[in-house]
Amino acid sequence: MIRTGNAEEAGESGYAEDAPAARPERTLAALPPAHGRGFAHTWWGRAWLKALEDTALDNGQLKRGRKHAREGAVGAVCVRPGRITAVVRDRDRTPYRSDVLLQELDDGEWDRLLGVVAERSGHIAALLDRDMPPQLVEDAAAVGVDLLPGIGDLEPECACEAWDHCSHTAALCYQVARLLDEDPYLLLLMRGRGERELLDELQVRSVAHAARHATAVGETAAEGASVAEGVPARAVFAAPGPAVLPVPPPAVAAPGRPPALAGGTDPAPGLEVAALEFLAADAAVRAQRLLAEALAPGHAASPVPAALTEWQDTVRLTAAGPPAGVAARLAAGCGHDRVDLARAVRAWEHGGTAALAVLEEEWTPDAEALARARAQLAAAWEEGERAPRLRAAGNRWTAVGADTQVRYGRDGRWWPYRKDRGRWWPAGPSAQDPEAALAMLAAD
Repeated sequence: MIRTGNAEEAGESGYAEDAPAARPERTLAALPPAHGRGFAHTWWGRAWLKALEDTALDNGQLKRGRKHAREGAVGAVCVRPGRITAVVRDRDRTPYRSDVLLQELDDGEWDRLLGVVAERSGHIAALLDRDMPPQLVEDAAAVGVDLLPGIGDLEPECACEAWDHCSHTAALCYQVARLLDEDPYLLLLMRGRGERELLDELQVRSVAHAARHATAVGETAAEGASVAEGVPARAVFAAPGPAVLPVPPPAVAAPGRPPALAGGTDPAPGLEVAALEFLAADAAVRAQRLLAEALAPGHAASPVPAALTEWQDTVRLTAAGPPAGVAARLAAGCGHDRVDLARAVRAWEHGGTAALAVLEEEWTPDAEALARARAQLAAAWEEGERAPRLRAAGNRWTAVGADTQVRYGRDGRWWPYRKDRGRWWPAGPSAQDPEAALAMLAAD
Protein backbone atom coordinates (compact mmCIF):
# COMPACT_ATOMS: atom_id res chain seq x y z
CA MET A 1 0.00 0.00 0.00
CA ILE A 2 1.30 3.48 -0.88
CA ARG A 3 1.05 5.89 2.01
CA THR A 4 2.09 9.41 2.82
CA GLY A 5 2.02 10.73 6.33
CA ASN A 6 2.53 14.36 5.33
CA ALA A 7 0.70 15.53 2.20
CA GLU A 8 2.60 18.86 2.22
CA GLU A 9 5.85 17.01 1.41
CA ALA A 10 4.55 16.38 -2.08
CA GLY A 11 2.05 19.21 -2.47
CA GLU A 12 -1.39 18.95 -3.98
CA SER A 13 -0.28 19.08 -7.61
CA GLY A 14 2.91 17.02 -7.46
CA TYR A 15 3.95 13.81 -5.73
CA ALA A 16 7.10 12.49 -4.15
CA GLU A 17 6.93 9.25 -6.18
CA ASP A 18 6.92 10.68 -9.71
CA ALA A 19 6.79 8.33 -12.68
CA PRO A 20 9.97 7.90 -14.74
CA ALA A 21 10.58 10.64 -17.29
CA ALA A 22 9.93 8.31 -20.21
CA ARG A 23 6.39 7.56 -19.01
CA PRO A 24 3.56 9.89 -20.05
CA GLU A 25 1.89 11.80 -17.24
CA ARG A 26 -0.65 14.60 -16.88
CA THR A 27 -1.55 16.68 -13.84
CA LEU A 28 -4.94 18.41 -13.90
CA ALA A 29 -5.84 21.30 -11.65
CA ALA A 30 -8.40 20.80 -8.90
CA LEU A 31 -11.99 21.26 -10.07
CA PRO A 32 -14.40 23.65 -8.37
CA PRO A 33 -17.21 22.29 -6.17
CA ALA A 34 -19.99 20.53 -8.04
CA HIS A 35 -23.06 21.21 -5.92
CA GLY A 36 -26.32 20.11 -7.52
CA ARG A 37 -24.87 18.30 -10.54
CA GLY A 38 -24.04 14.78 -11.53
CA PHE A 39 -20.47 13.62 -11.97
CA ALA A 40 -20.71 12.12 -15.46
CA HIS A 41 -22.70 13.09 -18.54
CA THR A 42 -20.97 10.95 -21.16
CA TRP A 43 -21.66 7.25 -21.46
CA TRP A 44 -18.01 6.38 -20.80
CA GLY A 45 -17.92 8.59 -17.69
CA ARG A 46 -20.99 6.77 -16.40
CA ALA A 47 -19.37 3.41 -17.20
CA TRP A 48 -16.38 4.48 -15.06
CA LEU A 49 -18.68 5.27 -12.13
CA LYS A 50 -20.58 2.00 -12.61
CA ALA A 51 -17.28 0.13 -12.22
CA LEU A 52 -16.67 1.98 -8.96
CA GLU A 53 -20.20 1.49 -7.60
CA ASP A 54 -20.29 -2.20 -8.57
CA THR A 55 -16.90 -2.79 -6.90
CA ALA A 56 -17.18 -0.90 -3.60
CA LEU A 57 -18.60 -2.90 -0.71
CA ASP A 58 -19.73 0.03 1.44
CA ASN A 59 -22.36 2.36 -0.06
CA GLY A 60 -21.84 4.69 2.86
CA GLN A 61 -18.24 5.32 1.79
CA LEU A 62 -19.44 6.05 -1.76
CA LYS A 63 -21.96 8.50 -0.42
CA ARG A 64 -19.33 10.32 1.66
CA GLY A 65 -16.99 10.26 -1.35
CA ARG A 66 -19.61 11.96 -3.52
CA LYS A 67 -20.03 14.60 -0.85
CA HIS A 68 -16.25 15.20 -0.66
CA ALA A 69 -16.06 15.56 -4.43
CA ARG A 70 -19.05 17.92 -4.56
CA GLU A 71 -17.49 20.12 -1.88
CA GLY A 72 -14.19 20.46 -3.77
CA ALA A 73 -12.14 18.35 -1.36
CA VAL A 74 -10.16 16.67 -4.16
CA GLY A 75 -6.91 18.40 -5.08
CA ALA A 76 -5.02 18.29 -8.37
CA VAL A 77 -5.29 14.89 -10.07
CA CYS A 78 -2.21 13.18 -11.49
CA VAL A 79 -2.96 10.68 -14.27
CA ARG A 80 -0.31 8.23 -15.46
CA PRO A 81 -0.22 4.66 -16.78
CA GLY A 82 -1.88 2.31 -14.32
CA ARG A 83 -2.57 4.92 -11.64
CA ILE A 84 -4.43 8.11 -10.70
CA THR A 85 -3.44 10.10 -7.62
CA ALA A 86 -4.74 13.08 -5.68
CA VAL A 87 -4.69 14.56 -2.20
CA VAL A 88 -8.20 14.42 -0.72
CA ARG A 89 -9.10 16.42 2.39
CA ASP A 90 -11.43 14.89 4.96
CA ARG A 91 -14.28 16.77 6.63
CA ASP A 92 -11.83 17.97 9.30
CA ARG A 93 -9.41 19.14 6.52
CA THR A 94 -6.92 16.30 7.17
CA PRO A 95 -5.17 15.54 3.84
CA TYR A 96 -4.80 11.97 2.57
CA ARG A 97 -2.92 10.83 -0.48
CA SER A 98 -5.30 8.59 -2.41
CA ASP A 99 -4.49 6.37 -5.40
CA VAL A 100 -6.64 4.22 -7.67
CA LEU A 101 -4.91 1.61 -9.82
CA LEU A 102 -6.10 0.35 -13.22
CA GLN A 103 -4.41 -2.47 -15.15
CA GLU A 104 -2.33 -1.29 -18.12
CA LEU A 105 -2.76 -2.94 -21.52
CA ASP A 106 0.18 -5.06 -22.62
CA ASP A 107 1.94 -4.63 -25.98
CA GLY A 108 -0.18 -7.30 -27.67
CA GLU A 109 -3.42 -5.66 -26.51
CA TRP A 110 -2.24 -2.25 -27.70
CA ASP A 111 -1.31 -3.72 -31.08
CA ARG A 112 -4.80 -5.21 -31.51
CA LEU A 113 -6.54 -2.04 -30.27
CA LEU A 114 -4.58 0.29 -32.55
CA GLY A 115 -5.20 -2.06 -35.47
CA VAL A 116 -8.96 -1.87 -34.90
CA VAL A 117 -8.96 1.92 -34.58
CA ALA A 118 -6.75 2.45 -37.65
CA GLU A 119 -9.10 0.39 -39.82
CA ARG A 120 -12.05 2.68 -39.11
CA SER A 121 -11.68 6.32 -40.02
CA GLY A 122 -14.74 7.10 -37.91
CA HIS A 123 -12.94 5.92 -34.76
CA ILE A 124 -9.98 8.19 -35.47
CA ALA A 125 -12.25 11.16 -36.19
CA ALA A 126 -14.14 10.57 -32.93
CA LEU A 127 -10.93 10.44 -30.87
CA LEU A 128 -9.66 13.63 -32.51
CA ASP A 129 -12.97 15.21 -31.45
CA ARG A 130 -12.44 13.87 -27.91
CA ASP A 131 -15.33 11.46 -28.22
CA MET A 132 -15.43 7.73 -27.53
CA PRO A 133 -18.20 6.05 -29.57
CA PRO A 134 -19.66 2.83 -28.13
CA GLN A 135 -18.71 1.01 -31.35
CA LEU A 136 -15.01 1.68 -30.64
CA VAL A 137 -15.29 -0.03 -27.26
CA GLU A 138 -17.27 -2.91 -28.79
CA ASP A 139 -14.70 -3.34 -31.58
CA ALA A 140 -11.93 -3.39 -28.97
CA ALA A 141 -13.79 -6.02 -26.93
CA ALA A 142 -14.17 -8.13 -30.08
CA VAL A 143 -10.37 -8.46 -30.27
CA GLY A 144 -10.03 -9.17 -26.55
CA VAL A 145 -9.26 -5.65 -25.27
CA ASP A 146 -11.31 -4.16 -22.41
CA LEU A 147 -10.93 -0.39 -22.56
CA LEU A 148 -13.43 0.55 -19.85
CA PRO A 149 -12.98 -0.79 -16.33
CA GLY A 150 -15.35 -3.40 -14.95
CA ILE A 151 -16.11 -4.91 -11.55
CA GLY A 152 -12.97 -5.07 -9.40
CA ASP A 153 -10.76 -3.22 -11.91
CA LEU A 154 -10.46 0.02 -9.89
CA GLU A 155 -8.08 -0.94 -7.06
CA PRO A 156 -7.88 1.57 -4.17
CA GLU A 157 -4.85 2.60 -2.10
CA CYS A 158 -5.18 5.34 0.51
CA ALA A 159 -3.14 6.80 3.35
CA CYS A 160 -6.15 6.29 5.64
CA GLU A 161 -5.30 2.56 5.37
CA ALA A 162 -8.81 1.40 4.45
CA TRP A 163 -8.74 -2.02 2.79
CA ASP A 164 -11.64 -1.27 0.43
CA HIS A 165 -12.72 1.91 -1.34
CA CYS A 166 -12.86 4.62 1.31
CA SER A 167 -14.49 8.03 1.01
CA HIS A 168 -11.18 9.46 -0.28
CA THR A 169 -10.62 7.02 -3.17
CA ALA A 170 -14.35 7.22 -3.97
CA ALA A 171 -14.10 11.03 -4.12
CA LEU A 172 -11.11 10.71 -6.45
CA CYS A 173 -13.06 8.39 -8.77
CA TYR A 174 -16.07 10.72 -8.85
CA GLN A 175 -13.79 13.64 -9.69
CA VAL A 176 -12.07 11.65 -12.45
CA ALA A 177 -15.48 10.91 -13.99
CA ARG A 178 -15.88 14.68 -14.53
CA LEU A 179 -12.43 14.84 -16.12
CA LEU A 180 -13.15 11.85 -18.38
CA ASP A 181 -16.27 13.61 -19.66
CA GLU A 182 -14.02 16.32 -21.09
CA ASP A 183 -11.14 14.13 -22.26
CA PRO A 184 -11.41 10.36 -22.89
CA TYR A 185 -7.66 10.33 -23.66
CA LEU A 186 -7.20 10.22 -19.87
CA LEU A 187 -8.62 6.69 -19.87
CA LEU A 188 -6.17 5.68 -22.63
CA LEU A 189 -3.35 7.24 -20.61
CA MET A 190 -4.35 5.13 -17.59
CA ARG A 191 -4.22 2.11 -19.88
CA GLY A 192 -0.63 2.97 -20.77
CA ARG A 193 -0.32 5.33 -23.78
CA GLY A 194 -0.27 9.13 -24.01
CA GLU A 195 -2.23 11.16 -26.56
CA ARG A 196 0.72 12.18 -28.76
CA GLU A 197 2.09 8.64 -28.91
CA LEU A 198 -1.32 7.26 -29.84
CA LEU A 199 -1.98 9.76 -32.62
CA ASP A 200 1.47 9.27 -34.14
CA GLU A 201 1.02 5.48 -34.19
CA LEU A 202 -2.49 5.75 -35.64
CA GLN A 203 -1.23 7.98 -38.45
CA VAL A 204 1.42 5.40 -39.41
CA ARG A 205 -1.07 2.54 -39.29
CA SER A 206 -3.75 4.43 -41.24
CA VAL A 207 -1.35 5.10 -44.12
CA ALA A 208 -0.27 1.44 -44.18
CA HIS A 209 -3.88 0.25 -44.05
CA ALA A 210 -4.88 2.48 -46.98
CA ALA A 211 -1.93 1.19 -49.05
CA ARG A 212 -2.82 -2.46 -48.36
CA HIS A 213 -6.46 -1.84 -49.25
CA ALA A 214 -5.53 -0.20 -52.57
CA THR A 215 -3.24 -3.12 -53.45
CA ALA A 216 -5.90 -5.71 -52.60
CA VAL A 217 -8.51 -3.92 -54.72
CA GLY A 218 -6.14 -3.84 -57.70
CA GLU A 219 -5.26 -7.51 -57.43
CA THR A 220 -8.91 -8.54 -57.15
CA ALA A 221 -9.85 -6.50 -60.22
CA ALA A 222 -6.99 -8.02 -62.21
CA GLU A 223 -7.54 -11.63 -61.28
CA GLY A 224 -11.33 -11.72 -60.99
CA ALA A 225 -13.24 -13.33 -58.15
CA SER A 226 -13.95 -17.03 -58.18
CA VAL A 227 -17.35 -18.19 -56.96
CA ALA A 228 -17.39 -21.37 -54.88
CA GLU A 229 -20.28 -23.76 -55.25
CA GLY A 230 -22.56 -23.96 -52.24
CA VAL A 231 -23.75 -27.04 -50.32
CA PRO A 232 -27.45 -27.52 -49.50
CA ALA A 233 -28.13 -26.89 -45.81
CA ARG A 234 -30.11 -30.15 -45.59
CA ALA A 235 -27.04 -32.13 -46.62
CA VAL A 236 -24.87 -30.37 -44.04
CA PHE A 237 -27.25 -31.10 -41.16
CA ALA A 238 -27.72 -34.72 -42.29
CA ALA A 239 -23.97 -35.43 -42.26
CA PRO A 240 -22.50 -36.95 -39.06
CA GLY A 241 -20.70 -34.47 -36.82
CA PRO A 242 -16.92 -34.46 -36.50
CA ALA A 243 -15.28 -36.71 -33.92
CA VAL A 244 -13.33 -33.71 -32.64
CA LEU A 245 -14.65 -30.19 -32.66
CA PRO A 246 -12.73 -27.89 -34.98
CA VAL A 247 -10.63 -25.00 -33.73
CA PRO A 248 -12.84 -21.96 -33.08
CA PRO A 249 -12.69 -19.25 -35.73
CA PRO A 250 -10.57 -16.18 -35.02
CA ALA A 251 -12.11 -12.99 -33.71
CA VAL A 252 -13.24 -10.46 -36.32
CA ALA A 253 -11.85 -6.98 -35.79
CA ALA A 254 -14.75 -5.12 -37.40
CA PRO A 255 -18.15 -5.96 -38.91
CA GLY A 256 -18.12 -6.76 -42.60
CA ARG A 257 -19.35 -4.08 -44.93
CA PRO A 258 -22.41 -5.24 -46.92
CA PRO A 259 -22.48 -4.29 -50.60
CA ALA A 260 -24.28 -1.18 -51.82
CA LEU A 261 -27.51 -2.36 -53.43
CA ALA A 262 -28.61 0.89 -55.07
CA GLY A 263 -27.98 1.32 -58.79
CA GLY A 264 -28.12 -1.13 -61.67
CA THR A 265 -31.46 -2.81 -62.25
CA ASP A 266 -34.62 -1.59 -60.58
CA PRO A 267 -35.57 -3.42 -57.36
CA ALA A 268 -38.49 -5.84 -57.29
CA PRO A 269 -41.88 -4.32 -56.48
CA GLY A 270 -42.29 -3.75 -52.74
CA LEU A 271 -38.55 -4.04 -52.02
CA GLU A 272 -37.05 -0.97 -50.33
CA VAL A 273 -33.32 -0.90 -51.02
CA ALA A 274 -32.47 1.44 -48.12
CA ALA A 275 -34.23 -0.87 -45.66
CA LEU A 276 -32.41 -3.93 -46.98
CA GLU A 277 -29.03 -2.18 -46.80
CA PHE A 278 -29.75 -1.09 -43.23
CA LEU A 279 -30.77 -4.62 -42.17
CA ALA A 280 -27.68 -6.11 -43.81
CA ALA A 281 -25.40 -3.67 -41.97
CA ASP A 282 -27.23 -4.39 -38.69
CA ALA A 283 -26.86 -8.15 -39.24
CA ALA A 284 -23.10 -7.73 -39.78
CA VAL A 285 -22.71 -5.79 -36.52
CA ARG A 286 -24.74 -8.37 -34.56
CA ALA A 287 -22.84 -11.28 -36.10
CA GLN A 288 -19.49 -9.80 -35.09
CA ARG A 289 -20.77 -9.18 -31.57
CA LEU A 290 -22.14 -12.72 -31.24
CA LEU A 291 -18.82 -14.15 -32.40
CA ALA A 292 -16.94 -12.05 -29.83
CA GLU A 293 -19.27 -13.27 -27.08
CA ALA A 294 -18.89 -16.89 -28.21
CA LEU A 295 -15.09 -16.63 -28.04
CA ALA A 296 -15.13 -15.02 -24.58
CA PRO A 297 -14.03 -17.19 -21.59
CA GLY A 298 -16.90 -18.93 -19.83
CA HIS A 299 -19.34 -18.45 -22.69
CA ALA A 300 -20.31 -22.14 -22.72
CA ALA A 301 -21.61 -21.84 -19.14
CA SER A 302 -23.50 -18.58 -19.76
CA PRO A 303 -27.30 -18.76 -20.00
CA VAL A 304 -28.78 -18.27 -23.45
CA PRO A 305 -30.38 -14.81 -23.56
CA ALA A 306 -34.08 -14.65 -24.32
CA ALA A 307 -34.95 -13.82 -27.91
CA LEU A 308 -36.15 -10.27 -28.44
CA THR A 309 -39.85 -9.76 -28.97
CA GLU A 310 -41.01 -7.97 -32.13
CA TRP A 311 -41.50 -4.79 -30.10
CA GLN A 312 -38.08 -5.00 -28.44
CA ASP A 313 -36.41 -5.55 -31.81
CA THR A 314 -38.30 -2.59 -33.28
CA VAL A 315 -37.00 -0.40 -30.46
CA ARG A 316 -33.46 -1.75 -30.93
CA LEU A 317 -33.51 -1.08 -34.68
CA THR A 318 -34.92 2.42 -34.20
CA ALA A 319 -32.22 3.18 -31.63
CA ALA A 320 -29.59 2.18 -34.20
CA GLY A 321 -30.42 5.27 -36.25
CA PRO A 322 -31.90 3.93 -39.51
CA PRO A 323 -32.51 6.15 -42.57
CA ALA A 324 -35.56 8.40 -42.27
CA GLY A 325 -37.74 6.25 -44.50
CA VAL A 326 -36.89 3.09 -42.55
CA ALA A 327 -37.51 4.84 -39.23
CA ALA A 328 -40.93 5.97 -40.48
CA ARG A 329 -41.83 2.40 -41.46
CA LEU A 330 -40.74 1.09 -38.06
CA ALA A 331 -42.82 3.73 -36.29
CA ALA A 332 -45.88 3.06 -38.47
CA GLY A 333 -45.82 -0.70 -37.94
CA CYS A 334 -44.91 -1.01 -34.25
CA GLY A 335 -48.43 -0.65 -32.83
CA HIS A 336 -47.42 2.26 -30.56
CA ASP A 337 -47.65 6.00 -31.04
CA ARG A 338 -44.52 7.99 -31.88
CA VAL A 339 -44.10 9.36 -28.35
CA ASP A 340 -44.21 5.87 -26.83
CA LEU A 341 -41.65 4.69 -29.37
CA ALA A 342 -39.41 7.69 -28.62
CA ARG A 343 -39.62 6.95 -24.87
CA ALA A 344 -38.80 3.29 -25.51
CA VAL A 345 -35.79 4.25 -27.65
CA ARG A 346 -34.57 6.59 -24.90
CA ALA A 347 -34.86 3.73 -22.39
CA TRP A 348 -33.04 1.32 -24.72
CA GLU A 349 -30.14 3.76 -25.09
CA HIS A 350 -29.80 3.84 -21.30
CA GLY A 351 -29.83 0.09 -20.69
CA GLY A 352 -31.30 -2.18 -23.38
CA THR A 353 -33.97 -4.71 -22.44
CA ALA A 354 -33.59 -4.08 -18.68
CA ALA A 355 -34.26 -0.35 -19.10
CA LEU A 356 -37.19 -1.01 -21.44
CA ALA A 357 -38.75 -3.33 -18.85
CA VAL A 358 -38.44 -0.64 -16.16
CA LEU A 359 -40.22 1.83 -18.47
CA GLU A 360 -43.11 -0.49 -19.21
CA GLU A 361 -43.59 -2.61 -16.07
CA GLU A 362 -45.15 -1.43 -12.82
CA TRP A 363 -44.79 -4.02 -10.07
CA THR A 364 -44.70 -4.24 -6.30
CA PRO A 365 -41.48 -5.55 -4.72
CA ASP A 366 -41.86 -8.35 -2.18
CA ALA A 367 -41.44 -7.55 1.50
CA GLU A 368 -37.69 -8.18 1.56
CA ALA A 369 -36.97 -6.16 -1.58
CA LEU A 370 -39.27 -3.37 -0.39
CA ALA A 371 -37.48 -3.16 2.97
CA ARG A 372 -34.11 -3.04 1.18
CA ALA A 373 -35.34 -0.30 -1.15
CA ARG A 374 -36.73 1.79 1.72
CA ALA A 375 -33.46 1.40 3.64
CA GLN A 376 -31.50 2.66 0.62
CA LEU A 377 -33.84 5.64 0.28
CA ALA A 378 -33.51 6.46 3.98
CA ALA A 379 -29.70 6.31 3.75
CA ALA A 380 -29.51 8.52 0.67
CA TRP A 381 -29.31 11.76 2.66
CA GLU A 382 -26.85 12.85 5.33
CA GLU A 383 -28.13 13.58 8.81
CA GLY A 384 -29.46 17.13 8.78
CA GLU A 385 -30.04 17.20 5.04
CA ARG A 386 -33.58 17.86 3.91
CA ALA A 387 -34.83 14.83 1.99
CA PRO A 388 -37.52 15.30 -0.66
CA ARG A 389 -40.99 13.95 0.07
CA LEU A 390 -41.51 10.82 -1.99
CA ARG A 391 -44.85 9.17 -2.81
CA ALA A 392 -44.55 5.42 -3.37
CA ALA A 393 -46.61 3.42 -5.86
CA GLY A 394 -45.37 -0.10 -6.56
CA ASN A 395 -41.72 0.14 -7.58
CA ARG A 396 -41.91 3.89 -8.28
CA TRP A 397 -41.10 6.74 -5.91
CA THR A 398 -42.24 10.17 -7.12
CA ALA A 399 -41.04 13.47 -5.62
CA VAL A 400 -44.04 15.40 -4.31
CA GLY A 401 -44.32 18.77 -6.02
CA ALA A 402 -41.68 17.94 -8.65
CA ASP A 403 -41.64 16.18 -12.00
CA THR A 404 -38.99 13.67 -10.94
CA GLN A 405 -39.16 10.01 -10.06
CA VAL A 406 -36.90 7.03 -9.33
CA ARG A 407 -37.88 3.48 -10.23
CA TYR A 408 -36.63 0.33 -8.54
CA GLY A 409 -35.72 -2.38 -11.04
CA ARG A 410 -36.04 -6.11 -10.54
CA ASP A 411 -32.21 -6.27 -10.47
CA GLY A 412 -32.11 -3.98 -7.42
CA ARG A 413 -30.84 -0.92 -9.33
CA TRP A 414 -32.43 2.54 -9.47
CA TRP A 415 -33.50 4.35 -12.63
CA PRO A 416 -34.11 8.14 -12.86
CA TYR A 417 -37.23 9.48 -14.62
CA ARG A 418 -38.49 12.96 -15.47
CA LYS A 419 -42.02 14.00 -16.44
CA ASP A 420 -42.47 15.94 -19.67
CA ARG A 421 -45.80 16.85 -21.26
CA GLY A 422 -47.66 14.43 -19.06
CA ARG A 423 -45.48 11.35 -19.66
CA TRP A 424 -42.55 9.89 -17.73
CA TRP A 425 -39.28 9.78 -19.68
CA PRO A 426 -36.10 7.85 -18.81
CA ALA A 427 -33.51 10.40 -17.66
CA GLY A 428 -30.33 8.31 -17.39
CA PRO A 429 -28.78 4.88 -16.84
CA SER A 430 -29.32 2.88 -13.69
CA ALA A 431 -27.44 3.53 -10.45
CA GLN A 432 -26.65 1.32 -7.49
CA ASP A 433 -28.39 3.60 -5.00
CA PRO A 434 -31.22 6.16 -5.25
CA GLU A 435 -29.03 9.15 -4.36
CA ALA A 436 -26.93 8.65 -7.49
CA ALA A 437 -30.09 8.34 -9.60
CA LEU A 438 -31.49 11.53 -8.08
CA ALA A 439 -28.15 13.28 -8.72
CA MET A 440 -28.60 12.59 -12.45
CA LEU A 441 -31.97 14.35 -12.29
CA ALA A 442 -30.43 17.31 -10.47
CA ALA A 443 -27.77 17.57 -13.18
CA ASP A 444 -30.27 17.96 -16.05
